[in-house]
Amino acid sequence: MENWIKIFEDASPVRAEIVKGVLESHGIGAVILDRKESAYKIHGYCEVMVQKENSSIATKIIQDEVTF
Repeated sequence: MENWIKIFEDASPVRAEIVKGVLESHGIGAVILDRKESAYKIHGYCEVMVQKENSSIATKIIQDEVTF
């Protein structure tokens, strides 16, 4: 994953999935990394990652189109 960069982080996996879906609807591949601790999944966060060359446009899309 050395060519990938984090563009969004949230404690809610649902919000991460929404961001991923919006990006994919624009043709930008995205993956979610679950950084929650332990089997209980209480503490931590999820990261949405995109390839470095897509990071600028992905950030702009998130700013313009994603609201919670």
